[in-house]
Amino acid sequence: MKLVRLVVIYLAIYAVLLLSGAVAGDSGGRSHYQPRVNASGICVGFGPQAPRDITRKTGINRRIFSIAPSYKQMNLCNIRIHSNAEHKGPGFSIFAGEGEHGGFKCNMSQGLSSRQLTVPEGRNAFKGGKPGDTIEVHWVFTSCDVEPGEGLGACMSQSCTNPQLRVEAQVFLLVNDRRALDFSDFDYDDSGRRSFHQPKRLPARTGKPVQYAGSTTGPKHDRARCSPLQVTWSVRPGCAMLDVNTLNEWAEYNAFGEKEAHGVRALVTELDLLSPIE
Repeated sequence: MKLVRLVVIYLAIYAVLLLSGAVAGDSGGRSHYQPRVNASGICVGFGPQAPRDITRKTGINRRIFSIAPSYKQMNLCNIRIHSNAEHKGPGFSIFAGEGEHGGFKCNMSQGLSSRQLTVPEGRNAFKGGKPGDTIEVHWVFTSCDVEPGEGLGACMSQSCTNPQLRVEAQVFLLVNDRRALDFSDFDYDDSGRRSFHQPKRLPARTGKPVQYAGSTTGPKHDRARCSPLQVTWSVRPGCAMLDVNTLNEWAEYNAFGEKEAHGVRALVTELDLLSPIE
């Protein structure tokens, strides 16, 4: 029995490292696994990947996993912010370049006023996000009974090592404008535990979210180094203006330790790595 317990503990620790990025997650640490790739340099044996162009529904990766429940029936475990949009969509289709800080920019970023582009004085607690920049925000939900916290490791526990994961995503254009959206409206609602840990609310009026089966993202993954984790994505197709002052205020203290924008994973375009969108 002692040996069985040791094996269980070892597997739980390995799974925690996997989700926190120390093994193969999307944040922190260098991956130690050696994925199998085909002659074209594309990883094989993995499920569908993310991010993607949400206007394109084609995909031939048929690895099936259960679609996660509504976020309202899951626990918010993490909020993560990426520099530029990882996904490409109707409202964010301006190519921002290759590399860790590439991705896509909001279409309306080219029409901002000088006032909206003014860098605010004083508080600049959030690094990698100034007026005129695009960010993609991920609200990560888990089926595990856990408290919200830092990184994907917060989305599981020793008693829940294989959770269902859902990510609700919204792309924002940062502006110095108090009339724009306030990021604190979308923060974790810590006013009291109800059935599930939840945000105060999620962005609306940016179009019907596109749902698809994918994976975790981030610059540690590419076409040859795929993510093994299974994620139900819900990506809003429109971009919304967000007051950069409220993001700086949120960065000074939040439950997730978020103080700077993370890099992006290059857009996944290989059909073998994409699921079909219904």
